[in-house]
Amino acid sequence: MTVLETERLVLRHMEPEDADALAAALSDPVAMQYYPHAFSREEVAQWIERWMASYDANAYGLYAIVLRKTGKVIGDCGHALQDVDGKREIEIGYHVCRDLWGQGYATEAARACVAYGFETLCAPRLISLIRPENFPSRRVAEKAGMSIVGETVRKDILHFVYAISPPA
Repeated sequence: MTVLETERLVLRHMEPEDADALAAALSDPVAMQYYPHAFSREEVAQWIERWMASYDANAYGLYAIVLRKTGKVIGDCGHALQDVDGKREIEIGYHVCRDLWGQGYATEAARACVAYGFETLCAPRLISLIRPENFPSRRVAEKAGMSIVGETVRKDILHFVYAISPPA
């Protein structure tokens, strides 16, 4: 099911058949260096199952990013319900295959997810949790209009809390 479309991208519900394509991003040790580890093939399948369950439970989740021109899945981006210091927040997360970094796909998808988060999900605020040393991800958040509003520790690791509020 298509959720969002941008000039170059389609964001749609993930499907089990996306596992190989998503593994290109999620199993890459460089792309996943700010996660505890790169995902195994089994963990990629579990990741997809997690987000498929979230679509039913929350009406949102992370979505497959698909190039409009080719139909190729190049990563994921979307909304994740997170507990941050005892408060429920909607986070925008994103992963793009490393061979496509620097082409603006993560920023384009994240911006679309910000608009969707406010216009459709009626979120009072959107966040991204990003490790301080993850400069590429921080830059995507900033280009999507977010700024640092605090810090939190998750799994014993410091993360910046980036946030954006709906336009007035």
